[in-house]
Amino acid sequence: MAIYKEDEARRIMEKALSFSTADACEINLSGNESGNIRYARNSVSTSGHRSNQTLVVQSNFGKRSGTATIDEFDDESLKRVVARAEELAKLSPENPEFMAPLGPQSYDPSVSYVQATADITPEYRAEVANNSIEPAIAKDVTAAGFLNDSASFDAMLNSNGLFAYNKETSANFTVTMRTNDGTGSGWVTRDYNDIAKFDAAEASRIAIDKAVMSREAKAIEPGKYTVILEPSAALGLLNGLGNAINARQADEGRSFMSKEGGNKMGDKIVDERVSIWSDPLHPEVPTATWNGAGQPLKKTTWIENGIVKNLAYSRYWAEQKGVDPVPYPSNFIMAGGDASLDELIKSTKKGILVTRLWYIRSVDPQTLLYTGLTRDGTFYIENGAIKHPVKNFRFNESPIIMLNNLETLGKQVRVDGNLIPYMKVRDFTFTSLSDAV
Repeated sequence: MAIYKEDEARRIMEKALSFSTADACEINLSGNESGNIRYARNSVSTSGHRSNQTLVVQSNFGKRSGTATIDEFDDESLKRVVARAEELAKLSPENPEFMAPLGPQSYDPSVSYVQATADITPEYRAEVANNSIEPAIAKDVTAAGFLNDSASFDAMLNSNGLFAYNKETSANFTVTMRTNDGTGSGWVTRDYNDIAKFDAAEASRIAIDKAVMSREAKAIEPGKYTVILEPSAALGLLNGLGNAINARQADEGRSFMSKEGGNKMGDKIVDERVSIWSDPLHPEVPTATWNGAGQPLKKTTWIENGIVKNLAYSRYWAEQKGVDPVPYPSNFIMAGGDASLDELIKSTKKGILVTRLWYIRSVDPQTLLYTGLTRDGTFYIENGAIKHPVKNFRFNESPIIMLNNLETLGKQVRVDGNLIPYMKVRDFTFTSLSDAV
């Protein structure tokens, strides 16, 4: 069993720490129990279960560090891994940005573990596959999907008295549906901490409907269009904005958040309806309440009413700048509105519905300009209704321009551990057509 209780994890780490002779020592212990099922061409191809446990020792002599890893926790193995970490530390060059391990911290109890998710059975996974495959066959569609569920724990103990522990569960599902004539494609992703919120039949039905609707797509001219971005598509660009909140990159002139003499803290950069924050205790997207450095994670506002309120400061960079550290977030939550997808479509005289963006690549980090392609269901909207599918586009767009061209924010949806709303955006730039389905 790879999931240790808090007292069991602490006992193992304290034993390892007792063998340390370094100036400072940090022990990390983690374990994971996960199961999966994969299907393609309307047939299950693989399924399995994995059980892993790992102990990592980082030893420090002054500013020299060494790290060693092991997955056996008897006394002799623990002695051996600590000795190896210390041996490597003595051979390593000094790290000029070394920060001593933190002392004791106070953490909020996390809400990221749900027993029902930890108890998922092979029979449940088989039923998920069946709930995709059977309706796909009925609609002359081919299904390819993957479900992975896991229960895990992470624990940390160091020689300065810090101890942290967290348990977490997750279930991640994706499915692609392709029409058997090869002209239509639909896709859906779902992820939850609590498996009770997941409906495989509902998710598969959406992907099937999009696949059928997207057959025999028509080409229309590239250009600037009003678009409705589903949350998965919007997140593809918002990830770039999330990466830009690094204070050091901004201060060193290497990111969109840079400006002469410093960074854009306090500047208005997007529409005033845009507010983005992180919260490890949000009931829809809970995470651990501490990070890999042992820092407590709290609710933090990053953009409020379009204004940059915080940037992420590592401990080292915060010390250099004389400010408090601000840990990088474990999730992003963007404020939304009340409009459903159907309501956004009905309010659109002429536009394009985008299910998903992929193969996204940076063009210019200073402006956050990205390029990529639409995929798995792109539709032309006219007079408040979906008129017909359109061929996929290549786009060139920045999340900053996108968030300054907002028309409407819709309801929030969980995507990849984040809460992202549907967005209706004007003047989204499509540069060329793609023959990919």
